[in-house]
Amino acid sequence: MKLARMDDVAGCRLIFRNLKELQRFRREFHKARFNHVMRNDPGKYDYITKPKSTGYRGIHDVYEYDVNSESGRGLKGLYIEVQYRTLVQHAWATAVEVVGFITESQPKFEKGDDRYHRAMALASEILARAHEDLSGPFSELSDREVLEQFLTLDNELGLMQTLRGLHEAKSDISDKKNTILIFTPSGELRVKSFRDATDALRELFELEKRMPENDIVLVRADSSEEVRTAFRNYFNDAREFVRLMDIGCAKLSGHQKLAPRKSKK
Repeated sequence: MKLARMDDVAGCRLIFRNLKELQRFRREFHKARFNHVMRNDPGKYDYITKPKSTGYRGIHDVYEYDVNSESGRGLKGLYIEVQYRTLVQHAWATAVEVVGFITESQPKFEKGDDRYHRAMALASEILARAHEDLSGPFSELSDREVLEQFLTLDNELGLMQTLRGLHEAKSDISDKKNTILIFTPSGELRVKSFRDATDALRELFELEKRMPENDIVLVRADSSEEVRTAFRNYFNDAREFVRLMDIGCAKLSGHQKLAPRKSKK
């Protein structure tokens, strides 16, 4: 692809407390007096009204960069993507990145184990209904069906248990590139780090034999700094996703009153 045809040579992500603030800011931004030209129809990348099958919700606008300054002349014509998300939508998107980092699956791109893709899409549906009075990619399902399907997958994958324990690991991460996370059935997390990938894999196989009841994950990165950055940024943020999901599951189960949902249409 030619550089000038990319929608996101540069990007800016704006995160809002709620949908009302997001929509109000976007309306005003569209009226802004500058030379940059929006290249998409306002509804084209509205993934809140029409969520992606992955569960992604948010809105994107693509602008063509246009300035008259000498320093910016060489960038004129390139595209910039502006992303709008609420805090709830951002918490989900962050959790998807975390799942992609700690497993061999990539729910963001629908690659790998289909159970992770569906679980995260169902999680998006739960968050949309419980926190924003909207629906996600499974609008045809009842609250009970959404919740039951998510809980069934979570029981198989131990997804929520894994995310709950991750923030506890950040203080135990060393400068080594290969980190094994050991989650016990009670939710306790142990961490073992290795500089050499071969040693880490050997220990992983041994632990899986000795501890079949535990959920054991090998996290690898190109550099030790990547491991530390991922734990510091992503895994701390994943706690907000867990908190919102706990509230959302309680609401959909009927333990908390759920306000009527607005139609996506």
